[in-house]
Amino acid sequence: MSVTVRVPAKVNVQLAVGAARPDGFHELANVFLAVGLYDEVTATPSPDGLRITCDGPDAAQVPLDRTNLAARAALALAERYGRTPDVHLHIAKDIPVAGGMAGGSADGAGALLACDALWGTGASRGELLDICAELGSDVPFSLVGGAALGTGRGEKLTGLEVGGVFHWVFAMATRGLSTPAVFRAFDRLGEGRDIPEPVASRPLLDALAEGDPDALAATVTNDLQPAALSLFPELSDTLAAGREAGALAALVSGSGPTTAFLARDEEEAGVIAEALESSAACRTVRTATGPVPGATVL
Repeated sequence: MSVTVRVPAKVNVQLAVGAARPDGFHELANVFLAVGLYDEVTATPSPDGLRITCDGPDAAQVPLDRTNLAARAALALAERYGRTPDVHLHIAKDIPVAGGMAGGSADGAGALLACDALWGTGASRGELLDICAELGSDVPFSLVGGAALGTGRGEKLTGLEVGGVFHWVFAMATRGLSTPAVFRAFDRLGEGRDIPEPVASRPLLDALAEGDPDALAATVTNDLQPAALSLFPELSDTLAAGREAGALAALVSGSGPTTAFLARDEEEAGVIAEALESSAACRTVRTATGPVPGATVL
């Protein structure tokens, strides 16, 4: 038998970043929204031990060894339940790689849920979330989906109400960005100044609850955007192209380099996507809506 789990990408509608902590992480107020771009992770028993394969866009950039978060998830679950990780994990990749949309985290959450179902471990939701938090800051949200405020380093989640569907256009860049490199650039740009404690924006949370795209557009922020632009200045042209095409808001998604554009409705999302596709400002363009559910067994 095999188990397939579908898991979504995310966009950060607010990413407030505090100063570096003694452990090297940063305190965050991270408002996640899961959007309808998906990876699928299929777990199948393997007589040859743990094995990872991958296909889809940019699959060649995905590590197929035990550094892959999907592999680490299987190993962590196997160790907790005293079993050997004899599983083949196949990742059907559609979330951008190194794009700031939590594709690797999605694969970790998907593999964890798939192995839990395949092995019948009976792990509670809380146990799975504990393993997710050990794997990475964004992995718990990939499991949960919907909309949530992440605090701490992003792993402590509080679910948020969303009063409607938000339409997004995502422009994929010509190359990736390293999340640690972006955080290092954030620290460098912040040298010599006081960095405030990160706090969720009440107007932004209200805009989500009301399902109001205009109000949301007025409140979206990303404290990592200047750092990402310092490492990848061409993204400024992509952001400008989306705004000129009529986007209500334009921002770098997470640590980048994918750029996200909020549209008022499906029709306007199509217009923005067409304009970006005809420009020379990005590699590919995708549209998606959110929120959507987190990791789901198919």
